Amino acid sequence: MVWNNLPTVPASLDTRQQLASIFRILNHFRFTDLIHTHSSARIEEMADTLLINRYDLLFHEVTATNLVEIDEEGQRKHGNDHLRVNFAGCNIHSAIHKARPDVKFVIHTHTRAGAAVSAQAKGLLPISQQAMMFHDAVGYHDFEGFVLSREERTTLARDLGMNKALILRNHGLIVVGRTVAEAVNRIYNLERACEIQIAAQSGNTPLVVPAHSIQAHLGAQADAQVQLDIEQMAWEACLRLIENEGTDYRL
Repeated sequence: MVWNNLPTVPASLDTRQQLASIFRILNHFRFTDLIHTHSSARIEEMADTLLINRYDLLFHEVTATNLVEIDEEGQRKHGNDHLRVNFAGCNIHSAIHKARPDVKFVIHTHTRAGAAVSAQAKGLLPISQQAMMFHDAVGYHDFEGFVLSREERTTLARDLGMNKALILRNHGLIVVGRTVAEAVNRIYNLERACEIQIAAQSGNTPLVVPAHSIQAHLGAQADAQVQLDIEQMAWEACLRLIENEGTDYRL
């Protein structure tokens, strides 16, 4: 995918446009909660610099140049002091990026299905292909209130570990990705897994749970998709979806 060149932020333009595309994709699939959730990216060309969305914007209003720069302690970088940010969001994202240098993108959602599954004692059930893509790769973080304390940064990082995703009990979902394609595919599949689970449970009949060996097998198959460029193709398909609605996110 070729991005337009803009002279205003050359060092971070590609990352800014990729992160802005995430917000438009989340908005397209209605993985939104007014202005109250957030996603972030690491600017690899700039030391100790992350990007996060402004607190006052809806997802369809996020663009490459209105993202806010923060550091790995969750503080706004010089020149961004006047911009509104979600302090809990800065806490969450900076903690994860600091603990996981392998990760470039972090996506957090508060959808009905995600929050519903997060409130269930057994969490995500391996009853769909989408759920089994996260076999042995989901952490759980107990609810501690709004993520405003510095101490919770430590428990968030611990509970995520090296997993693909973190379910925040009574709260919502987090996924991490080394690339924008990986992050987008993970949040899409995790959200769909939660929707399928809630729908299946509403039938009030026993659920079919595949054997553990099958769950592990599908998890391995999902990991192999990276080598087949399936995640990249799916992300590029998502770009076509959002660009049918406009390309102003690049600006």
